[in-house]
Amino acid sequence: MKKLVPRILAAALVLLGSVAAAAQTKPAKAAAAPKTTQAAPSDDLQQFRQNFIKAAEDYRASLQELAATYDTALQKAKDQHEKLKGLYTDGLIARVEFEASEKTVADAQAKVEDLRKQMAQADETLAAARKPVEPVVSGATFNERTDIAWTTGNARTDGLIRLNAKRFGVDPYLVFCVMHQESRFSAGATSPVGAMGLMQLMPGTAARYGVVNPYDPAQSIMGGTHYLADLLKLFGGRVDLALAGYNAGEGAVMKYGRRVPPYSETQNYVRTIGTRYAQSGVSLTAKTSARGSKNKGM
Repeated sequence: MKKLVPRILAAALVLLGSVAAAAQTKPAKAAAAPKTTQAAPSDDLQQFRQNFIKAAEDYRASLQELAATYDTALQKAKDQHEKLKGLYTDGLIARVEFEASEKTVADAQAKVEDLRKQMAQADETLAAARKPVEPVVSGATFNERTDIAWTTGNARTDGLIRLNAKRFGVDPYLVFCVMHQESRFSAGATSPVGAMGLMQLMPGTAARYGVVNPYDPAQSIMGGTHYLADLLKLFGGRVDLALAGYNAGEGAVMKYGRRVPPYSETQNYVRTIGTRYAQSGVSLTAKTSARGSKNKGM
């Protein structure tokens, strides 16, 4: 039974990935097409949120079904324990058998309590996801950045960053900062948990954004930049929350009330990239638009 919960969560995340992929991305063959989320950002954001909420609701419903199973198992364990208690009192069974019954009840109770905590967390995540997204400040907020020259050391990679940043409306310097932290510009990078390529896409994220080969620089930068753009829209232009979502997943940010999750890795991630990106003169917590801007010296 214990293994069912992570499997259900995985299924919910797969559902989110598959639905979002169908609604927001094109197959890899159409990657060069000019159709992007910029055409109707408000509609895309709404669809993005609805997909997440649907997956979270399905996950919550699965937990509810599992809770009924756990409650039944607990009651059976308690009934059996009461029977054995009488037998033990009458000296008809050994102490070890009676104590084993006690442990069975305790284990079943622990499962029920753990599942209730997960259901409470799922409720918090849903409540956060259903909150209206705060409007993004209109206008080219990124124009406030100071001119900062940057390069990955590879002209083709630099060009792909600028191309996709313009396509999805993301500051190219932010993409650069994320890539630096994620892979140190190594196209063949693979993390211990399975993240791949320049933008360190997990298999589910890669599939969501139509990335067939995460180690291909063009596909990786396209998928990572698109994901970053969606996160910026989802969190009202908050760069810190978008970075937290890129590292820990948008669900974790929603779970903790649209705040950077209390994970040391994620907090260090946001702090490290934030320090570098703040050199451009952008506030990480300001509500900015996900629109790129021309920047001399880049």
